[in-house]
This record gives sequence, structure tokens and C-alpha cells, in this order.
Amino acid sequence: MTATATATPAPAATTADVLAAVRAGRTARLPALLQPLEPAERRVLLTELKELRRELRASRWERWRERDLMSPALAVAGAACTTGAAAAAAWIGAADLRRWRPQPPTAALLDVLSGHDPQWLGKLAHRLADRPTTAEQDYPLISALVRLAGCETPTTDGCVEGWAAAVGATGSPLVDALRRDPHITAFAPRLFETAEPVRALERRWETADHNQWPGALAVLADEGCLDRAALLDGCTARLLRGGKPAHLKPYQAILEALRPTAEEERERAADWIAMAADAPSAVAGTAQQTLARVAAAGHLTPRMLAEMSGAVLFRTEKKLVRAQLVLIGRELTRDPSAAPELLPELGEAFGHPDTDIQERALKLAAAHLTDDPVLRDELADRAQLLSPLHRARAVELLGAAAAPAAATAPYEEILPPVPVPAPLAPSPRTVAETVELLAAVVNSRTAGVEEFERALDALVRHSHRDRAALAQALRPALAGRWWLDPEQSRHYTQELPGLEHVAAAIMDMPPTAEAQPALASWRADCHHTGLHSALHARVSEAAHRIMTRPLPFLLATPTVETGSLDARVLVARLAEYGRLGEDPAPADFAQALLRVRRDPAVAPQAAALGTPEGDRLAAWLGAAGQPVPVTRRTAPTVQYRWGGRTPARLVMDTAQRTTVVREFPPPFHELARARTADDRCWDGGGDTALLLSVLPEDRETLAAWGLPAVIADAVHEGRAGSAQLPLLAAAGGPAGPALHLAVATGLGARHPEDRLRAVDALLTLAARGDLDAVRLGGDLADLIGLGTVKPNRLADSLRTAAATGAYATTWAVLSAALPALLTGTADPRGAGDLLATAAECAEQCAATSPQPAGLADTAARGGRSRLVTQAARLRDALHRNAQTPAAH
Repeated sequence: MTATATATPAPAATTADVLAAVRAGRTARLPALLQPLEPAERRVLLTELKELRRELRASRWERWRERDLMSPALAVAGAACTTGAAAAAAWIGAADLRRWRPQPPTAALLDVLSGHDPQWLGKLAHRLADRPTTAEQDYPLISALVRLAGCETPTTDGCVEGWAAAVGATGSPLVDALRRDPHITAFAPRLFETAEPVRALERRWETADHNQWPGALAVLADEGCLDRAALLDGCTARLLRGGKPAHLKPYQAILEALRPTAEEERERAADWIAMAADAPSAVAGTAQQTLARVAAAGHLTPRMLAEMSGAVLFRTEKKLVRAQLVLIGRELTRDPSAAPELLPELGEAFGHPDTDIQERALKLAAAHLTDDPVLRDELADRAQLLSPLHRARAVELLGAAAAPAAATAPYEEILPPVPVPAPLAPSPRTVAETVELLAAVVNSRTAGVEEFERALDALVRHSHRDRAALAQALRPALAGRWWLDPEQSRHYTQELPGLEHVAAAIMDMPPTAEAQPALASWRADCHHTGLHSALHARVSEAAHRIMTRPLPFLLATPTVETGSLDARVLVARLAEYGRLGEDPAPADFAQALLRVRRDPAVAPQAAALGTPEGDRLAAWLGAAGQPVPVTRRTAPTVQYRWGGRTPARLVMDTAQRTTVVREFPPPFHELARARTADDRCWDGGGDTALLLSVLPEDRETLAAWGLPAVIADAVHEGRAGSAQLPLLAAAGGPAGPALHLAVATGLGARHPEDRLRAVDALLTLAARGDLDAVRLGGDLADLIGLGTVKPNRLADSLRTAAATGAYATTWAVLSAALPALLTGTADPRGAGDLLATAAECAEQCAATSPQPAGLADTAARGGRSRLVTQAARLRDALHRNAQTPAAH
């Protein structure tokens, strides 16, 4: 008799099996393991999954591989165990489950979720779509859920991004993929409505290529798959919304690909007028061309053209203004009866900064002027805005009413108020105020000089009075700091940054690992290293003294927000130290000397203290504390091995500061060594104002060290290197060749915001009486010759400075810079713009200086180039001012 084997069924999966699969990262096995679990088992499992998730969240970076392995499986298992759609969406979209894998495990999630009813699945799809941080990555899952639920497709911004990326990644031609896509009618209008431009649209903009968005959308509109009017309205609405030019290019390309008909252009005339008035130049130019076609077809009324002209002629872009004048001229030729409505708008062009534009507008007015006295009076009133170059012609055309009223008061230069640094507020008087200030500084991204210094001094003062009470108050305020956890602080091998180092000392919680050297030799050519070293030395010293012999207060706490320290205040603090029998801390006293405002009259008071520190202060207020000289030289062109190139440039070298090397603590020696200018900088500088407060009375040295960053703003793609210039202009110490060269270089920075900072510094120096206009003008001439500063950028900067009312200051700088420009062998691009700015300044401030060398020869060249016409304008202005100085 043969025994028959009975098949033994496989044991049912348990929650332990699921957890084991999750820990092993076996995502594909989870649907089968989860399917037989009952609701009660799933609730128990969910609790265990939450505990596992908390464990992973609390783990340190060493377990990143484990987290990466488990996260997809944990997402699938948790989603299967939740009962509500909102809870499932929150679990699937959790950031801690996507740290290294932004894409969810779509297939496994669909397997475990497909058993829910369609209404639940639809709610989940919309919940996922409403999560802005993850909707784009979740689009494949959302799309599949919508298909299973048969619900309406969510079209949030994230879904639009995900849809556009998915359609473009099918491998088929884009037009075919869009034609087959079931969601095209829902998503296409949303392409124009997202808060930010859809990234898929920004890649390329070939309008005739059907494999790119503009061409593909145009084809589908022609085929009737998409509503053509909706696409046109979407484009115009998006362009009217405005934004960066690069963000608007895709929508311009779509509009071009759609090729609007004459009727479609006419229907949207109001939109084109609004774009011509306010849109970026490229969009405004397109709108202007469209309106020109509408006008040529006779569909633009004089009132509409007048409305458009008033807005466009007010713009500063010369190309747009010239084109608008041409359009007005054509319409007046076609319909002379429109003159009463169109000619008054020319008054906007009379005030344009470009005198060539003014001349064109005046000629246009002369060609179409009528006998209407109201029209003539209106134009005569606006003619007051014309440059003196065209006033005679305006009087001839419009009568005596166009002549400006005689000036009754002499010209008055307008400069900003002389900056007076605000006094530093007293240190917080109570422990509670100290803790509140410290928490604000520690949790902020940047710390100003005032906040940092007040908090540091308060920590020292209150540690001296009652360290235990301060420590007790600090613990809850800093509870989230990592170094309070011994398990984490042992991984940190350097001293804590800034005020946290002092706070850790107060609470007896310094890092447990041995500190590494603060400086690295490969960074020794960056001046930020020395500034950081000095700043940290004082903080580290304060922390050490708190644990050994607390100081009553700090000597180096500045008296004003720039970081400077009044000499009399320092004498009083040293006297109080003597009364208390306290020895100054070396780094704190060294910083105090570097910050003290040098007032030789205080030296006898310092010497009268009868202490070594008093004698050092007295000597420092004399010759020992004088800034070191700087040496200007032309650095040669450098060709780097990797292809980069630094052109020849003007730089500043600094000499060694012997007193600092001999008498100051070692961390300050880096500030004193002789430094050859170098264009390398390994540190972004951190908090600029805080670093500059290390040497607030030596702006020449700081300017020499910071010059390479300013040069990078002018000749490379650098940004924010000029941020230090306004701070240096308001700082103490002589304003010599280094600061003037830095400001001159900043005036030619590539980006407008950096040029504005240099203009701010220029006006501050002028207001303080520190500006040497001849030196600055000479520097500008040299920088233009080297190619460091481009004349068109410089013209923009100086035009901005003059527009504030500083015409005489700007003219003084330009009059020193122009001779080298006018007598050179070449006419650099933008020289005409510089001459235009110079002429405007000379006219406004009634300058009577001699003509710059080369001006007469340039003006006599003949022709109608901008350089020649503006040279003639400047020559005539100087001659006119010399003949009639009393009129000004």
C-alpha cells in the first residue's frame, strides 16, 4: 500500500512577515503579504510601522543606506494600513520617506490601494494633487488613480508640471503624444496659469518644430483638438502678468507659433497696449509691432494710439521710443486730423534722457503742428523738459512760452545726509532679555554687528554675576541645538561657531571631541581667514574665561553699529578694570585696539592710567596704530589650466603691520601679514558687516582685500562683491587709493544691483567730504583702458548718481575721466552714453570748467554718431555756461 502525501497549505502572512519585508526593503513582496491581513491586524501593523518610521527619522546620517532601502517599502505598507484618504496621502507624501527617492513606488502602491472603492481612490488622487511639494513626482500615481476612480482630473500646479514632463518623456514625437493624451484639454489651458512657468516649456522654443511645445500646440489648435482662442487668451494673459524675460520667452514662442490672424490681433488690441506700456522690452517690442500692423490696417483709433504712445514714450528703452515716434509719424501722415490727439503725447519724449529722442520728437511736432492754440500751449509747456541743446528750436517753433523761466537761484548740489553711525544700545540688563536676544541671533541666518555684540557682552556680564541662573535660563531656549545631545556632539570635531560656543561654555556643554586647527593652510591667501580667526579668537577666549575666571564685561564691545569704539570709552573701561583688579583678556584687548577710533587727543588720558594696556593704547592712538600703506599695481593676465582667464587688472597690495605681529596674540597675525592681491577667495565672507567690524577704522586695508571680489563683479559673473562698498564708505579711517579704486570698479559691475551699491558708496563719500573726484575719475579712465569697466555700465551708474541731484559731483568725476577716453586711439562702446551723462550734468549744474582734452576734436569729426553729437552737446554746454554764468 502506497502512502499518499497530503499538501500542506502555506502559512498565512503575519505582521511580523510584513515588518521583516519592510526592514529588508522588499517592496515587491508587500502586496502579497498585506492582502490577507484583516483590518484589526492592519491597525496593529500601522502602529509598529509608525514606530519604525520614528526610529528612522531619529537615526543619524550613518544609517542613510538603511533608510534608503526601507523608505519605499515603508511607504507602501503604511499606505495599505491607513483607512482614510487624507491619512494615506499624508503617509505617501511624507518628506522623510522620500529623502533620497523622490519618486514613489507607483506599481506597488497601486497593487495595495486598488481594492478601495472608486470614491476613496478619487479622494486620494485629489489629496495627493493638493500637496505642492510632491504632486509633480506623484503624477503617474495620481493619473492611474484617476483612471481607476473615473473622477475628474486634478490640475494643480504640481500636476501640470508632472503631466508636461510625462508627456514629453514618452519617446514619441510631442505632437503625437499630446494628440493621444486623454487629459490634453484639461491641462493645456493650465500651462499659462501656473504660479511659475512650467519647466518643460522653458527648454527650447523653436516655433516650427512639432516635437517642441510651441509648434505642437499650434498644430493641435489648427486640427481643432485644442481651443485656439483659449490658447491665445492664455498667452496674452500670461504675458500681461509679467515676470522675468526668460520666463516669458516660452509664451512668446507659443504666440508666434499660433500666428494670430489680423482679426485676432485686432480683438486683443487693449492687451497689446497694456504689454507695450509695462511688459519687459522684448514683449513690449512684440506688442508694439502687432499694434503697428493693426494701425496700418486702419483698426487702431487715434485715442487708442494716443493711450499707447503716452505709455511707450515714457519708457527709457530708446529702441521702443524711436519705433513709437515712427508709428505716430505714419499715422499722422495717413490721417492728419489725428494731430490734436497724438501730438500732445510727444511731450513725454521731450523729457527723455536721450537728446536724439528729443530731437526726433521735436521734428515730428514741427512737421505736423497745427494752428490750434491749445495744442501749441500744451506742447510749449512740455518743452520746458527739453535739453538746452533744443530749446532754441522749441522757441522758434512754439513761441516764447517754450523758453524756460530764468533761474533765480544758483544751482544747489543735493547729496544724501552724512551718515552718522547709530550708537550701540546697552547690553540687556536682565537674564531673560539676554536669553531672548541670544536665541534670536543663534536662530537667524545672519547676525548684525549690534545684535551679535550686545548678546556677547550680555553673556559675559551675566556669567560674571550669576552663571548658574544664566545657564538654567539658556537650556529651554536652546533645547533644539544638536550640541546639547552628547551622542551627537561627540561627532563634531571643531569648536562651535559664534555665540553658541559661549553658550555651551556657560552650560558646561562644550563639544567632547578634540578641536581641530581652525585655519587651513590652503586658505591662507583669502583675507576672510584672518577676519574669521580674529572674530573667533575673541569668542573662544570669552568662553574659556567663563569656565575659568569670568570677565566683568568686554573691552571691545563697539560704541556704534559699524563696529568702531570711542577712544574715551575704552579709557574708561580700562580704568574700571583697574579699579576691579581685573587683567584684560589678550584677544579682547587686541580687538579693542583694532576698533578704537584714533583720536590723538585721548592719548594722554590713556597714558595716565599707568598700566601696560594704557601705554599700549596711547601708542596705538599715535603712530603705532596708523593703517599700513597700500601699493597699486597692474596685475598681468592669468590663463588658467582649465580654460578660465583673468584679464589684466588694477590691484592693491598691503604691507605688513609690524605692531600687530609683535604685540598682538597669534590669531591676529593673519590680519597683519603683507598680502599680495589675489583674485582667489575661498570664503563667501559670511556676515559681511560682522567681518568688517573687525577692522572698522581701517577701510583702506579692507578695500584692498575686498577688491578682487569687486573686480569679479565687473569682469566675471560675480555677484554681491560690491555689497561691502556702502559699508566701507560709512566706516572709519582714511579714504585713500584702495577705497577709490574699489568704488570705481564697482561702478562698472555687471549686474545693476551691484552698480547701485557702488553709487551709494560714491554719494556717501561725497556727503562726508571724503571723495577725491580727480582720483576717482583717473581710476575710471585707467579701468576703461584695461577693459575692467565698460563705458555703457559706467554711464548707467553715473546717470543714476546724477539723477539723485548730485550733478556737480558726477561732473567732477567725469571731467577727470573723459580726457583719456577722448584722446585714446579707439572709441569704446558706450563712450557716447558717457558723454551724454557728462553733458546732462554740465547743463544742470552750470559747470564752467575748461573743456576736457580731446572734446573739441571729437565734436568736430562730423557725422551723426552718438559720440559726435553728445561731444558737441557737451562742448556747447560748457561754452554757454562760461558765457552766461550769472544765469545759473
